[in-house]
Amino acid sequence: MKKIIIGFLFLSLTCTFAHAQIGNYNEQQVPDHTPMMNDTWEAIDKMMYKVTTQGNKKIYTPSYPPVLKKLENTIVELPGYIVPLVSGRNHSTYMLSVLPITQCQFCGTNGIPPMVEIFMKKGSVKYTDEPIKIKGKMVFNPEPLKGNSEIQIVDAVLIN
Repeated sequence: MKKIIIGFLFLSLTCTFAHAQIGNYNEQQVPDHTPMMNDTWEAIDKMMYKVTTQGNKKIYTPSYPPVLKKLENTIVELPGYIVPLVSGRNHSTYMLSVLPITQCQFCGTNGIPPMVEIFMKKGSVKYTDEPIKIKGKMVFNPEPLKGNSEIQIVDAVLIN
């Protein structure tokens, strides 16, 4: 009987300790990775692709709707998350996304979130999983099939 009581007490203490640990975990601050959508991101998200065929090969050509074409060669501000193109701590060229890379980009609805390629005007930005905000000139890449993003922000600067 003593063994049962001791076992019960041990089990009760273990459960109490485990509950305390889980309770503390739930009370920690979890970053809010709310999508960074604004009017500019909404316009970027409307870009579509025309699909043509050459021989047996499908060719995807970007199609820019009027709301997005209005932004070409204008200065825009975009909040978002850094998506590095190469490994390292500092980046002068990177992708900017409305969602952090730690969140699965291919899960859920609506597929891959909108992203743009950023070219910093001077220097680089240090990688962070926190959102940043940049300001720069939006341009459309004339040859996106050669490896770069269809929409780019050039001469970008980090703003607060």
